[in-house]
Amino acid sequence: MLLTPYAEGFAMGGGLIVAIGAQNAFVLTQGVRNNRPLIVAALCILIDAACISLGVSGVGTAVAANPKLGDIAAWGGAAFLLWYGWGSLRSMLSQDRLQADADTADTLRRTIGMTLAVSLLNPHLYLDTVVLLGGVSGQYQTPARYVFGAGAITASVAWFLTLTVGGRILAPIFARSITWRILDGIICLTMWGIAAGLIRSAL
Repeated sequence: MLLTPYAEGFAMGGGLIVAIGAQNAFVLTQGVRNNRPLIVAALCILIDAACISLGVSGVGTAVAANPKLGDIAAWGGAAFLLWYGWGSLRSMLSQDRLQADADTADTLRRTIGMTLAVSLLNPHLYLDTVVLLGGVSGQYQTPARYVFGAGAITASVAWFLTLTVGGRILAPIFARSITWRILDGIICLTMWGIAAGLIRSAL
């Protein structure tokens, strides 16, 4: 009886999270660099789970009703993404190329900080998890709405673990300098493209 809301939650959550974005690019990069990828994935999963839980509990409706919160999130997220994209551009143009080994790994504190920033400063996170998933879950009565949320959380777990494993598989390819340059360029364009969209939505 509860299989349908679970399956719908999994399908919708997966459809929203698989889109190319700042968080996904960051997680994949940490996987390629073998820079504490499981910690990064676990943090992203916990953040998604918390936001989805808030959404299905009814918070999504209250957030959607306050446009000022959306504007603040949009400008803050755009500023962070512009800064992160600039860092990727500098890395792409640098002569000192990063290699996928332990010597280039960031400190644990910096890795956690960057993971939290690239996740929590992204307004799309709240739109997708709290507002959209939370709104759709409202069609179900309790406990089915929480089963819907559980399906969406399962999709998040599966996706971030897939990105982490994918990064490890792709690591040998990134032994070449040109591959790192291409990845940095793609990340820069992705971050700046998302930032431009956030600025347009806030104007």
